[in-house]
Amino acid sequence: MALFIRQDENRSQLQERLSAELQERAKERDKIDNHPDGVTDSEYMKNTSQTSSMAWLWIVLVVVVLGVIIWLTLFNTKG
Repeated sequence: MALFIRQDENRSQLQERLSAELQERAKERDKIDNHPDGVTDSEYMKNTSQTSSMAWLWIVLVVVVLGVIIWLTLFNTKG
């Protein structure tokens, strides 16, 4: 950590000016581009939908099937 602090203290005026110029260019580029946030405005979200109201039915069905499989394997063994 001290190494990073010392690097900042020893920066030349040229380095300071270049850093400020690069930061300014980045800010200008962000203003011009107007990138979407990447979640709701993304192209991959175009033809998707929210989870339907029948999702609970699928969950119950999977739990029942897993229960039947466990029951068949544990309690229906001959021997």
